[in-house]
Amino acid sequence: QVQLLESGGGLVQAGDSLRLSCAASGLTFSRYVMGWFRQAPGKEREFVAATGGVTIYATSVKGRFTISRDNAKDTLYLQMNSLKPEDTAVYYCAVDRGRYYPVMYSYEYDYWGQGTQVTVSS
Repeated sequence: QVQLLESGGGLVQAGDSLRLSCAASGLTFSRYVMGWFRQAPGKEREFVAATGGVTIYATSVKGRFTISRDNAKDTLYLQMNSLKPEDTAVYYCAVDRGRYYPVMYSYEYDYWGQGTQVTVSS
């Protein structure tokens, strides 16, 4: 049974940093594309970053966020720097077991975590 558990969210001020973690179990973590998505209140879930051989980022976070993974620990990370109020959202990690390269389409990802709240005050 695949399980993804996010942690590391919280309330921070604009300009601060946070590191999110996603602990995976029930799958051969190193094989698969992993991604981060986020959903703000009243908005659709949107792509943030993904990694699987190469890494891709949403334009809105490129240069501020860094996705990484520790395959020995079956853990995915998202380092978020220079946070802005518009980064406020629930952040989800997800796994795409169907391809060997990362994509930004949420429908391609087949397992999701429960999410962790990130709130950035101005």
